[in-house]
Amino acid sequence: MTTLKLDRRAVIATVAALGLAGPVAADGHQVLDSVHFLIPGGAGGGWDGTARGTGEALTKAGLVGTASYENMSGGGGGKAIGFLIENAESNHGTLMVNSTPIVIRSLTGVFPHNFRDLTLVSGTIGDYAALVVGKNSPIDTMADLIAAFDADPGATAIGGGSVPGGMDHLVAAMVMEAAGKDALGVKYIPYDAGGKAMAALLSGEIAALSTGFSEAVDLASAGEVKIIGVTSDARVDAAPDAMTMKEQGIDTTFVNWRGFFAAPGLPADRLALYQDVLAKMYETPEWEEVRARNGWVNIHNSGDHFRAFLEDQEMVIGDLMRKLGFL
Repeated sequence: MTTLKLDRRAVIATVAALGLAGPVAADGHQVLDSVHFLIPGGAGGGWDGTARGTGEALTKAGLVGTASYENMSGGGGGKAIGFLIENAESNHGTLMVNSTPIVIRSLTGVFPHNFRDLTLVSGTIGDYAALVVGKNSPIDTMADLIAAFDADPGATAIGGGSVPGGMDHLVAAMVMEAAGKDALGVKYIPYDAGGKAMAALLSGEIAALSTGFSEAVDLASAGEVKIIGVTSDARVDAAPDAMTMKEQGIDTTFVNWRGFFAAPGLPADRLALYQDVLAKMYETPEWEEVRARNGWVNIHNSGDHFRAFLEDQEMVIGDLMRKLGFL
């Protein structure tokens, strides 16, 4: 008797790919039987929340029958990207979530691939950044954080769920630079994904956390943290009491896009189907519920528009990182 041992990821990806074979019409929507989401970081981070929130909206709206999720941390997101590329044919049923870090980390050489090595599906949302502190912290505003930094920079560490020179680090540097401080003097401590970074904040290991706004909203609502600054132009409905950086005299804004990529060589009809389903999602109340709950901004661009957006961001962020000394 011959026993076949199948890799778990290969089985999941194959099942997801088969789910693409028979789209049917229901309530005027085109439906996929299943979609498998590959998440390049740990539970509790922005990628995790975006993939699971998108899957929630797609399934509840009847656009997708079932959604499955797989967290694959490592290499600042590079492990998941490499896996998708190296196992392309068996991953045609997989959508990988990613965001601004795919641009930042390829610029810094954290991994050898960039967005051009993947099939670009669609950009879907924007998420502002925020600086938060623990609920019992004596820091209540950005002015308090700046004062603590001035008094003892080494004891005023800012953490984040990304690698040094990654997006959370870049946002912290941008904010401190806009506040008139030496961005390179900021002590930044990296953690693997937002969940671990938030745990470090609550334990007092770091003074403040640079994170996605949506990641901070739930814990702030539960009274676990205080949001001391948001990188939006105006206050966000999901947390109307949270002040913007600009309100506090720090003239900087930032929005982190998030979107979806597929394996290289994805057939054109499957790419079109993914893009169509994601486009339809915006028309549903289920998506609006998820979007509003997380404080996300709809930023939808597919295909060539997505590529042009990423190429422009690559140029802008590259210039900024060189200015700040990260490149």
